[in-house]
Amino acid sequence: MPARRPALLLTAATALAVALTAGCAPHEGAAPKATTGAASGTAPSAGSARLAEMRKKVDAAESAAAAADRDAAGTADR
Repeated sequence: MPARRPALLLTAATALAVALTAGCAPHEGAAPKATTGAASGTAPSAGSARLAEMRKKVDAAESAAAAADRDAAGTADR
């Protein structure tokens, strides 16, 4: 099964790249720009929520990459 190992790593790397690109890319029209007045009071909490969401996505991508590494290391021993 040595031929499957590079394909598995390539798949994991591609999934990680797609997740990071989709999660970190700017989204047109996703949220209105903060303005002065009442809207500016909500801007920091919206930023915090987005940051937490991005951290979850990065953690999930890192976990998937680690799982792929473990899988690749496990199949290398066979």
